[in-house]
Amino acid sequence: MPQAIQICLGLAILLLVVPVGWRLASRRTSLPCPSWLAWLVELDNPLATNSSARSIIQRLDLELGMKVLDAGCGPGRVTIPLAQSLGTQGEVVAIDIQPRMLRRAKDKARAAGLTNTQFLQLAIGAGKLDANQYDRVILVTVLGEIPDRQSALQEIYLALKPGGILSVTEIMFDPHYQSRQTILQLANPTGFQEKAFFGHRFAFTLHLAKPKKD
Repeated sequence: MPQAIQICLGLAILLLVVPVGWRLASRRTSLPCPSWLAWLVELDNPLATNSSARSIIQRLDLELGMKVLDAGCGPGRVTIPLAQSLGTQGEVVAIDIQPRMLRRAKDKARAAGLTNTQFLQLAIGAGKLDANQYDRVILVTVLGEIPDRQSALQEIYLALKPGGILSVTEIMFDPHYQSRQTILQLANPTGFQEKAFFGHRFAFTLHLAKPKKD
């Protein structure tokens, strides 16, 4: 077998084995995407165009003055265009557990001249979010990284204003991928109601609404 073919075959096996191993390990402990892979997280997956930052934001039905939480913001792939879409009257609060990711996102916000962003090092589900603060919350390929997903969704539910929306985006290529059924099984007991579904099982965005009247 020619050496070039052997190399390509080896790379293909590596690309298959690493995500599978990561996915299995993630079921036992929290393994967020490391900060040294921030460059990869910043890219919109060409095989999942319906889950691009632009698509996620367009579906949020944003209005002037809204306050949005980007939970598990990473290097700010969605944070920055989201803040630009809200304008100076709106606000984006971006949280992550990794300080290097937050620094990268903060530097990008500064370079873009944004003044409507706030960056906090927080873990989702730790009970640090104030109640009834946000019009929208987004989780972009983050839910599967959270050890206690039930507590995280409960905290997000309380942090949303009545009528607010949680937007959950998942991509099959992500080692922490969560199916639509799994998300609903976790979210329904908290009080969330399914509002909309965009995409397909391999790459989708699911909107969950907090009822206007509890």
